[in-house]
Amino acid sequence: MLVTNTPTVEGRKIVKYCGIVTGEAILGANVFKELFAGIRDIVGGRSATYERELQRARDIALGELEERAGRMGANAVVGVDLD
Repeated sequence: MLVTNTPTVEGRKIVKYCGIVTGEAILGANVFKELFAGIRDIVGGRSATYERELQRARDIALGELEERAGRMGANAVVGVDLD
C-alpha cells in the first residue's frame, strides 16, 4: 500500500476515489511515565518516553489507515495528514 502526504503520485494516475479513510490511535501513559515526563519538563530537555509513545501511536494509526484503505479496495492513500 502506497501512503503519501502529497495529493498525487508522480508517474501514477488516480483512476478511482474510494472515499475518506482514517486511522486513529489513543495511548495512555502510566503514572511513572507521567512522573518522569514532569521531571523532564522541570529540568528541560526532550522526553524520550513520550517520543516513543508518539511514534508508536503514529505507527498504529498508519497501519490502521492502510488496513481500512485496503478493505475499501484502494492500492494507495494520498493526501495523508498526521496530527
